[in-house]
Amino acid sequence: MKTPEGTKHYFVDEAGDTTLFNARGVAIVGNEGVSRTFMVGVADVPNPAASRTALDALRAALLADPYFKGVPSMSPEGGKTALCFHAKDDLPEVRREVFKLLPTLGVKVQVAIRRKADLVSKARILHSTGQRLGPSEIYDDLVKRLFKDRLHLGESHEVCFARRGKSDRQEALTTALGRAKENFRMKWKANADLPLSIRASVPSSDVGLQIIDYYLWALQRLIERDEDRYFAAVADQFSLIMDLNDQRIKKYGRWYTAKDPLTLEKKKPLTS
Repeated sequence: MKTPEGTKHYFVDEAGDTTLFNARGVAIVGNEGVSRTFMVGVADVPNPAASRTALDALRAALLADPYFKGVPSMSPEGGKTALCFHAKDDLPEVRREVFKLLPTLGVKVQVAIRRKADLVSKARILHSTGQRLGPSEIYDDLVKRLFKDRLHLGESHEVCFARRGKSDRQEALTTALGRAKENFRMKWKANADLPLSIRASVPSSDVGLQIIDYYLWALQRLIERDEDRYFAAVADQFSLIMDLNDQRIKKYGRWYTAKDPLTLEKKKPLTS
């Protein structure tokens, strides 16, 4: 194990949705507006203040560019790029500049992916026994997996989650991180009781959430649309991608690392 150094700054967000069925209990995975995967990612941002300075400077330069004059998403009233970067809302020209900047920030990203066709099967099995597979269970399981070996790397740890809906779910997420710490202790027979702070925020307040949003957007385009040009721009910063439902080789899923990176050729095709 590495010797802890300094404070680790982690920023957590999601891509896709956890919708599996409609109101009549019919599976709707892959229907219009419903994603085929759900993923949670964590960005290890070594210097959030420096990253904030760099991204703010880029946004200011773009907003001052006459080329973007009159573009709704670039106006303060639009509440989009003028406020913060968000890959889904940003213009292609803006995304290109952000993707050029991201590799200079020293960020490392880990992501856990669930294929929702498999979640549908699991939900039906649980339903037959009187149990339920809810959004919180799916989300918190991925959080636990992502942080299993990450809460001992610093002398202290700050975890910032993107606020979801009207609740920041801090209590549930604290429980998920507690399970991750316990799993680490059991695995290594070591103390993982290092200082940990957890908070929920929004991208306009925490630049790390803008960063993880971009990485997840690029990965989702690869996984769901077989479009890898965005992912290729930042692929080197993904230290781990866990495709948990690709069990062609291992029961625990397919794990991609820096030594064995994810590519279109290696990816298991989506079935629905």
